[in-house]
Amino acid sequence: MGKGMREERVAGERSLLFGVGISAIGIGMYIPFSLVFFHHVTGLSFALVGIVLTVTGLAGLAVMPLAGSAVDRFGARKVNLLLYAVRAFGFALYPLAGSLPAFAAVALVTALADRSFPIVQQSLIGEVARGGSRDRLQASIRALQNAGMGAGALVVSGVLALWGTDGFTYTTWGNAVAFALAGLLVTRVKPVVRDPADGEPGSAKRPPAGYRMVLADRPFLGLTAANFLTALGYAALSVLFPLYITTWLHGPDSLTGAAFTVNTALCAGIGVLIASRVRRSGARRTRSAALGALLFAAAFVGQIVLGTVRPGQTATLVALLAIVVVYTVGELVHSPSGGALSVSAAPEAVRGRYLATYQLSYSLATALAPSLFTGLLALDGRLPWAFLAVAALGAAFALTRLERHLPAEAVYATPPTPAASDAPAAGPGTPAREPAVAAGA
Repeated sequence: MGKGMREERVAGERSLLFGVGISAIGIGMYIPFSLVFFHHVTGLSFALVGIVLTVTGLAGLAVMPLAGSAVDRFGARKVNLLLYAVRAFGFALYPLAGSLPAFAAVALVTALADRSFPIVQQSLIGEVARGGSRDRLQASIRALQNAGMGAGALVVSGVLALWGTDGFTYTTWGNAVAFALAGLLVTRVKPVVRDPADGEPGSAKRPPAGYRMVLADRPFLGLTAANFLTALGYAALSVLFPLYITTWLHGPDSLTGAAFTVNTALCAGIGVLIASRVRRSGARRTRSAALGALLFAAAFVGQIVLGTVRPGQTATLVALLAIVVVYTVGELVHSPSGGALSVSAAPEAVRGRYLATYQLSYSLATALAPSLFTGLLALDGRLPWAFLAVAALGAAFALTRLERHLPAEAVYATPPTPAASDAPAAGPGTPAREPAVAAGA
């Protein structure tokens, strides 16, 4: 994007972002203490709570394709409002769910909404924004989510300090209020005005389509596979970092807290700035996402070096925090571009189904990460980092190779005007899309 190019503002953008921040505070109030949180709210044992959360979380994965279909049929904004309402209702009921069946029922309904929400949120960005505005929203939402979750963790710490474990009940009601307010704010967001021939989201004019269309789109499936490789790197911070620090580096648990603090502070503080610099540089989304993956790889190689040298505690702390900085910058470069890339590569009529497929790459990586990392760590503490470095390099290579096969609208925040001869013919069963990037463009 040229430096003088002004981005289109999104109708109701401030309300959308404010809602994201409020809901993130609610999420931050229970995510760090989820087992303890639900144990005190319901009175059930930790073992039962853990089993219920695992089973309902897996059930939530099963409905993700249905969420994509619902977005395509009714529009992302309507489904987004429904999910906020379900989450608000679920948390309001948690203090009343003292028995196992009641807790399982409430947890199941809430998990279905939680698992589906990223799909709907990404689809909503595509519905209300175009071009570079999508990248800006991606960066702003991520920054607010990090800041809100950090603030939520501080809030629950204060609540527990004042009211003890009874504070967990108060936070459930706080979460319910947060999700309800966020939903009300989303009502002020307006979809982008489209060509009348295309129809509004959820209208009868939208052409019928199924998941076969997604499975026939090889470039998008390649993009999803590349994201799976990068998503393993995202999972490393919460799963691998703590284990590696304590078992291989023999460092104190406080190093894990320091790493999380640095990551959260940078995401909240400079995420929008870095994304803006990348966007205004005119970089193609594929290449900026690939750069983020390369920075991931550099951070993972740094962990291998640190785990080989194993310096003293002070040097380890400094090196680890430097590695976390590199890792976080990679996250901040990759996330907005990768998110906008997936939204813009999805044909509008079936965006929900496309993004449901894309989000499965995150869910699968999150599900596989614990067993994969612990298995490799048992062999050698450096082995999981080597695996992740190769995966990140593979993602970067795949993104650059896919560039010429993806729509220009996806690759560029502001697509260049292609020659008529550059427009590829649509494949069998594939809806009309923006022209792919010409070779060498």
